[in-house]
Amino acid sequence: MALVQCTKLNKSYHQGKIRVHALQDINLSIERGGFVSLSGPSGSGKTTLLNIIGGLDRPDSGMIMVNNLDYATLSSTQLAELRLHHIGFVFQSFNLIPVLSAQENVEYVMLLQGVKAKERAQRAQEILDEVGLGGMFGRRPAELSGGQQQRVAVARAMVSNPTLILADEPTANLDSKTGEGLLQIMRLMNTSRQVTFIFSTHDQMVMDYATRVITLRDGQLTDAT
Repeated sequence: MALVQCTKLNKSYHQGKIRVHALQDINLSIERGGFVSLSGPSGSGKTTLLNIIGGLDRPDSGMIMVNNLDYATLSSTQLAELRLHHIGFVFQSFNLIPVLSAQENVEYVMLLQGVKAKERAQRAQEILDEVGLGGMFGRRPAELSGGQQQRVAVARAMVSNPTLILADEPTANLDSKTGEGLLQIMRLMNTSRQVTFIFSTHDQMVMDYATRVITLRDGQLTDAT
């Protein structure tokens, strides 16, 4: 059964007096365990689609179901709970909290979940070790390279064992070698933990790593192989 099911999704925005159709009649199914790339030029609708899958935005019409839950039946509070416990996010700009250490940034989601301090620390250190940041637990974001910061962001997304991770241009601010290293880590987590990854990306390297590439243009699917 599909983890993500989109049926006739439509979303538009207004830019001044102009109405922009960000998504038009999107029909899409994504299976569990996928490593999927949403690709297309700027303005194609890929980030809008990613945000709707993550419950950060709502469609104007159509249905979005994730893990057999119809988003239209969920309140804003229920969507927030779904994101907290079942969906991890990795952003282009890292979105780390500057005053917190790497470990504290990773622990933050578990703090919101009510996980006890000792377990939080253990799980955070284990996942930071897994992404190659052992010994850097106490460093703040400003003391880490861009690639290291993005690894912290991946660790934070992974630490609560989500069903789905959504990554918006995760390699955009990284050099190619660092970006490939990050992709290798995420691909290993995808295969070893069966976590589904969906990327929004311009990066051909991400598309090459993906097991499925979904292409959008002007808010419409042009290819979903």
